[in-house]
Amino acid sequence: MSQARPSRRPTPIVTDEPDLPVVWNRQTWTALLVMAVLIAVVIGSGVLIKRAIEPVVPSALASCKTSTQTGPHEFIAPQPMCITAAQKLTATVTTSQGDVVVQLHPEIAPVTVNNFVVLAAHGYYNGLLFWKAEDWVVQGGDPRGNGTGGPGYNLPDEPSNEAWDVGALGMARVPGGPINGSQFFIEKAAWPGSGPTAVYNRFGTVISGMDKVQAIGVTDTINSITIKVS
Repeated sequence: MSQARPSRRPTPIVTDEPDLPVVWNRQTWTALLVMAVLIAVVIGSGVLIKRAIEPVVPSALASCKTSTQTGPHEFIAPQPMCITAAQKLTATVTTSQGDVVVQLHPEIAPVTVNNFVVLAAHGYYNGLLFWKAEDWVVQGGDPRGNGTGGPGYNLPDEPSNEAWDVGALGMARVPGGPINGSQFFIEKAAWPGSGPTAVYNRFGTVISGMDKVQAIGVTDTINSITIKVS
């Protein structure tokens, strides 16, 4: 009997890789579907949160756009004019002590009010400290939180005959220097001495929440500022 001849077929090459499934089963598709739903929920939640924290610009101020921004709190130039002296404007300053409502005075200081409205409506002040709190005044609006910061530009003087008294809202300035573009103060007692010796652009008056102003300290913050047109 003749011996069986050895096969001349090549020996199959065996690798260590497992065979890939030809068809995914129902469990695989279910897992992918669940993962896709979870990703969609996370993305959707992020969008909703982003919209929730974005400042709301009133329709009457839809034309109030900022100048070109060069940094988180800096601009290349002063804010474009978008308000009129005839508009009735109020600002609700929500602080860590509570709400302070201010009547703005565009008929007295239109450039200053416009600047404040544009910055506030676009969230500039959100989260900034009241870095100064003395027995007669509180001051905030500095992105650096130490009194040396601003938006990258200054404001012109807008003098008026309005009295400086409790509840007056004005813009800060370095003695002998220009008016700061973002730092504002609220008078909570009589101005020391005989009153201001320079122009501080009085552009508003507190009409509600003066007790909250009295309670503000250097650890308190501006949570947001909401502008209303009536």
